[in-house]
Amino acid sequence: MLAEDSVLLREGLIGLLTRCGHEVVAAVGDAEGLLAAVATHTPDIVVTDVRMPPGFQDEGLRAAVELRAEQPALPVLVLSQYVQRTYAADLLDSGDGSGVGYLLKDRVGQVEEFVDALREVADGGTVVDPEVVRQLLRRRRDPLERLTPREREVLALVAQGRSNGAIAAELVVSEAAVGKHIGNILAKLDLPPADETHRRVLAVLAFLRA
Repeated sequence: MLAEDSVLLREGLIGLLTRCGHEVVAAVGDAEGLLAAVATHTPDIVVTDVRMPPGFQDEGLRAAVELRAEQPALPVLVLSQYVQRTYAADLLDSGDGSGVGYLLKDRVGQVEEFVDALREVADGGTVVDPEVVRQLLRRRRDPLERLTPREREVLALVAQGRSNGAIAAELVVSEAAVGKHIGNILAKLDLPPADETHRRVLAVLAFLRA
C-alpha cells in the first residue's frame, strides 16, 4: 500500500516495486485515502510520505500512527524528505517497536537500499535513518534548543500567562512581531496546526519540562 502525493514519484515507486517483485495493491495521494485503502485491501506493508494534502504538514505520518494504534502488527515504512519529530517518535514507539521504518528520500543512495529496508520492515524489523535518530535524540535532550534567545524570552512570558499585547508591551515590540515569534516557536517545537490556545498550552508544557 503506497501513499505519496507527488504523482511522478508515486508512479515511479509503483514501477520500482513492481519490478522488484512486489504487488502494489493501492496507491493514493492523501492520508484519508490511505486509511480507506488499508481498510479495504489489508496490505502486508504500508509505505507513506509525511506531508500530504490538505495541509501538507504531517497528515501521512499521523495516519500511520493511527493505523499502528489500530493494528500494532501492521508494518509501516515512512519515506519522506522531512523528520516530523513528534509523530516520528510516536510511530517508532507504536506496537512493540517492530515492523516500522523511517527513511529520508534524499539519503537513500541506492535502489537496493530502499528495497532491502522495505523487506526488513515487512518481516518485522526496524529500519531508521541515522539522521532521524539524531534529530529525535536532540529533541529529547532539549526541545527548546532550536529557539532563539528572543523566542525563549517570548515563550517564558507566554508561560506566565501573558497575552500577545502584554508581551509586546513588555518587550517594546509590536503585537505582530510577537505573533511571528510565537508562530516560529510553535513550528520549531513541532506543534502541528490545531486550536491556537491548545498549541500555546503545549508550548508552555515543553518550556516547563525543559
